[in-house]
Parts: sequence; structure tokens; C-alpha cells
Amino acid sequence: MTAPAHDSLEALAAAELAVPPRPDPATAAAQALAREIAARHGDGVAAVLFYGSCRRDGDASGLHDLYVLTTGHRAFHGRTLPALLNAALPPTVLLRQGGDRQTPVRAKVAVLSQTQFERRMRPGSLDTTLWARFCQPSTLVHASDGAARRRTERAVAQAVETAALWAVRLGPDEATPAEYWRKLFARTYAAELRTERGDRPERLLAAAPAWYDRALPLALARLGLPAAPAGDGRLKPGLPDRRRWARAWALRRACGKALNALRLAKAAFTFEGGADYIAWKIERHSGVSLELADWHRRHPLLAAPALLWQLRRRGAAR
Repeated sequence: MTAPAHDSLEALAAAELAVPPRPDPATAAAQALAREIAARHGDGVAAVLFYGSCRRDGDASGLHDLYVLTTGHRAFHGRTLPALLNAALPPTVLLRQGGDRQTPVRAKVAVLSQTQFERRMRPGSLDTTLWARFCQPSTLVHASDGAARRRTERAVAQAVETAALWAVRLGPDEATPAEYWRKLFARTYAAELRTERGDRPERLLAAAPAWYDRALPLALARLGLPAAPAGDGRLKPGLPDRRRWARAWALRRACGKALNALRLAKAAFTFEGGADYIAWKIERHSGVSLELADWHRRHPLLAAPALLWQLRRRGAAR
């Protein structure tokens, strides 16, 4: 008997999230960092996800990207103000370092509750940031127990389903899975204050082509939009009324840019070394170097408009 599409997509997500028997150096380092975070915050940590460029490349020397899903803000942060800030505008971003002097490991750690994570995976969410990231391959490097693992696997499967739905809502009547993903990622990056180069969607697809080819048909089947591929691999889901979805996406793009601007401002005050981190991130992804003065570090929000204008003039922000 053929497995239901719902089970098939969750099984695919669970398999991709699983730590391989012989993890590469980056994944092993992410596991070690996750254990340190769990030991430090105890019952406040439900799960830790590893994603991003270090996960794709296996490079342990870069800045790891971790998402910590908490059982609650007070349980994780311990103090009222950080808990309130994270409840109001998730995620809160922290810098964590591990390893030793010979092999130091750094990570940018984004923290939000498991409930917040799940809500942002739904198609109706105005915040596209989370599902756009976790429809991409990631690794569950820590789960507090089996229930937390299954809950995270379901949420990631929902991210893939949401991404597939928006891919066909905004894409052509028929296309290959790679074409649908390529167009979707171009739109999701445009819905953020991103500094990525224009070939970013191509690089994401090249890193895991089999994942994207398998995930899209399974997600469409789970949505009740089965689309058997034709001889050339093209799918035709048959979703009507595309103008309606173009308007809905325009709202998400406007909200996305506003949310990311607010998150950057929040990070400048709540993330230790935030101004330098943001400058490092911009240079890493765009090649544009920002020289920060002490004034920029002391007053990051006041300096932000001038720095953003400088980035726009140099082609690093749109």
C-alpha cells in the first residue's frame, strides 16, 4: 500500500533532519555547541536545528547557523526583559563560541519558542523568513526528547508544504521542480533586507538537488495538488487565480522588509557585538566592506540610515 502523502513528506523531512552516522566536521561541531547550549539552559531548550552555509559545505571554520527552539522564553532567558523582547519580536540572536584555542567554533544562534516556530511555518503567516529557511535542508542536532523531535519534524514538513504552495501560487502554470524553487527563492530573498548575490537560489539548488526534486511533488500531493511529472520532468499543479496570490505576496514582501528592519535594530541592541556582526555578514555575502567607527558601535540605530544608504549606493542592498 502506498503511504499517505502526509506521512511521506514527514518521513522525508525526518530523514533529512537526522544526524548522519558519520557527521562531517561542521555537523559534529554544531552538535557540540548544541550540547553546551542545552547544558547551560536546561529544560528551556526543546530542540536545536543546524542550517545554512556551514551545514551545506561541511566547513567547521565558518560561522555556524543554529536555531534554538525553546519551551518558553522565561525558561530559556531566565530574565524578564529578554523574555519579553523575544516574545514581541522573535528571534533573539546570540553569539556562542565553543571548541578550544586550536579549533574554535563560532555560531550565530537564533532563539524563539517552539510555538512561535510552528506558527511561522503556516501558509497564512505574514513572516516568510522561517519557512523559507526550513524548506531547505537542515539537521536536528539536538532534541530534548522524542516528543520534541517529532514536533520539530512536523514543523519542518509544514515549512516544505508552505513553500511548495507559494511556489505554485507565484510560479508558472507548469515547470520543473527546480524552476519552481528557483523562482520562489528569488521572491523570498526579495521579501527580506537581504545582502545576498543574485545567484543565491542557484547555489541553494546545486547543494541538494535530490532534496528539492523529491520534496516538491510530495508537498503538492499533501496539499491535494498532485502533479505527475511529464516526460521532461515538468509539473502542472493546476492552481487557479494567480492574480490574487500576487497581491497576497506583495503584502508579505512589505511586511517582510519591515520585520527584518526591526530585527536588525533589535539585534544592534541585544546582540553582543551586533554592529560588527552585521558588517561581517554584509561583507561575507556581498563582498562590500563597511568600516565601522566607534560612534557606529555606540549608536547603531542612529547610524543605520547612513550605512544603509552607503550599502544601496554600492549595490549591497536593494
